[in-house]
Amino acid sequence: MPVVEARGLKKYYDGVVAVDGLDLVVEEGEIYGLLGPNGAGKTTTILILLGLTEPTAGEVRVLGYDPAREPLKVKRVTGYLPENLGFYDDLSARENLLYTAYLNRIPEREARKRVTEVLELVGLADVADRRVGTFSRGMKQRLGIADVLLKDPKFVILDEPTSGIDPEGAVQILDMIVRLRDERGMTILLSSHLLHQVQRICDRMGIIHQGKLVAQGTLGELGAVVEAGEMSFEVRTSRVDEGLLEALRGIEGVTAVEREGDLIRVRASADVRPHIARAVIESGADLLELKGHTYTLEEIYLRYFQG
Repeated sequence: MPVVEARGLKKYYDGVVAVDGLDLVVEEGEIYGLLGPNGAGKTTTILILLGLTEPTAGEVRVLGYDPAREPLKVKRVTGYLPENLGFYDDLSARENLLYTAYLNRIPEREARKRVTEVLELVGLADVADRRVGTFSRGMKQRLGIADVLLKDPKFVILDEPTSGIDPEGAVQILDMIVRLRDERGMTILLSSHLLHQVQRICDRMGIIHQGKLVAQGTLGELGAVVEAGEMSFEVRTSRVDEGLLEALRGIEGVTAVEREGDLIRVRASADVRPHIARAVIESGADLLELKGHTYTLEEIYLRYFQG
């Protein structure tokens, strides 16, 4: 059973469509990246999953529970890190977490043990008794993850977890998220606009536009959809001249040939790599590299919204 399964999800606010027939599946043990511009429906989708707002139509299950009818059951097994954290600046990190444990009705002895464990896990054990008001943005984000982990959730939603953090701190947060999946078996939904970070750690991604999930899959699967039956290749040779470029353009199925310094990009309607290699050799040049082009998440994202 998927951890999250939504079918035909819709949400209207005073006639305005926030989510429009969204289908979403998040499998157990994966890091799923939810992408989309501001106003695309990401936040509304998250609120529905958490049981904080009811869908206008459609069905959704989180670990088998209906968030609209069983919100408390969903909250017991789900952790949520919002983009804007709310901690008491005049309390220490330990005191903030103990208060969260109290609100979650965790017995005091067990709470103190868990607080010590999660502070160690996120690398804040040495500053556990410092006031949170003295923490940097990155430290507060790590404290937020510790707060999420207190009730040992099976499913975690992270909303922009590296926003406003320096590159080194962001890497630490991302590595920590991967460890939660690998070492604790957690399923994680990551909402972010930082595409290179999503590409680095997410197993699958979904792109939301105007309340619809317009694409979902691995990076390779999304790239294949973008190509829409057309393939792209990158060629490096010891020498590039007009004769070679013309030979490549003459290959059956080739639709475009572009040169960028010593790199030649070839687009074609079929796999023409054997023909490319033959053309290079017959031109008298050495074939140094020939590979299919791998799309970055940024390229895929821009292609979807340009289209």
